[in-house]
Amino acid sequence: MRILSLVAAIGLAPLAAHANCGGSFDSFVKNMKAEAIALGHGATSVDRFFATVKPDQKVIDADRRQGVFQLNFTEFSRRLISRSRLNTGAAKVQEFESTFKRIIDDYGVSPGVLLAFWAFETDYGSFQGDFNTLNALVTLAHDCRRPELFRPQVFAALKLFERGDFDPVNTTGAWAGEIGMVQMLPQDILDNGVDGDGDGKISLKTSAPDALLSGAKMLSHLGWHPHEPWLQEVSVPDNLDWSQTGLRTTRPASEWAALGVTSLDGKIAGPLPASIILPQGRKGPAFLAYPNFNVYFEWNQSFTYVLTAAYFANRLQGSPIFTPGNPDPGLNGAEMKQLQRKLSDRGYDVGKIDGILGAGTRAAVQAVQAELGLPADAWPTKALLSRL
Repeated sequence: MRILSLVAAIGLAPLAAHANCGGSFDSFVKNMKAEAIALGHGATSVDRFFATVKPDQKVIDADRRQGVFQLNFTEFSRRLISRSRLNTGAAKVQEFESTFKRIIDDYGVSPGVLLAFWAFETDYGSFQGDFNTLNALVTLAHDCRRPELFRPQVFAALKLFERGDFDPVNTTGAWAGEIGMVQMLPQDILDNGVDGDGDGKISLKTSAPDALLSGAKMLSHLGWHPHEPWLQEVSVPDNLDWSQTGLRTTRPASEWAALGVTSLDGKIAGPLPASIILPQGRKGPAFLAYPNFNVYFEWNQSFTYVLTAAYFANRLQGSPIFTPGNPDPGLNGAEMKQLQRKLSDRGYDVGKIDGILGAGTRAAVQAVQAELGLPADAWPTKALLSRL
């Protein structure tokens, strides 16, 4: 599920030839091979690497499916978080105690953070995906929706192949080309792979220490602040200025406390900058998000997934179940698309009309709520849709 804008996150420049997406798949592969040779890879190696590649329509189908992200936070988190996953997480902490201690010492990442990714991405390694990784990457590079994201990953996989860590025929993973227990793309493996078990190899599919330490190193690479919190459940006063909520507004946590925000889970980290998150509006659950929360978006760009992963990390470390509150009912997918069209017609940039309450749509909802004199909590309701 990790759908990361790698161009921004790890500094990969878009390749000039990305305009060649689409058209004949065979011609596309031929051009990829020529480009690989131009980049310095040997012709024999390139031929062996691409010898069996073929398009995979199931990858495109998976890329287009987004229904799960139309669920609200409460529904989504209840679907992903189970007693079984909590119990397994507790057992994994004991089983890999020395690995987690090393992660804390070397990277300052708490066990719950990696356990949550491990659970959500592959159910603690039990199902890592059965898509042929090379076919997936080349299919998505050939597809013209996000070629600049996946073309560099093909060449990163070629580098892994040349060092003996990638099998074009047998390496499998997620539909978007991620590999291993915590689902890392080839370039991530090149940049952040760690031999955690000391066997001289980096195997993210079969070695939990390798996968966990590699994931921790990647989080550090993406900007994780060692030994700092990421998310905290809070209670907010009824008279809060709702237009100041959301990730676009930050202030020292102590200032939020002075405004009446109180913690439901531990102490507020006073000096750290923080934002108030209301995933289902002012009547629903509320969280204080610290700088580390933003690092989650480098792993996955879905707001609902990120918030659920960050919240689950807290649960795995003993935090209570969040207070759901009594939020106003949200919109279904068709209604959300209608709302997005109305907002777009009013000049707001909501991005793609996809029925998903993403960052752009949330910002537009908050802005139009303020424009109409409504509580600007960024939660779209049927009443707002009717008003528009």
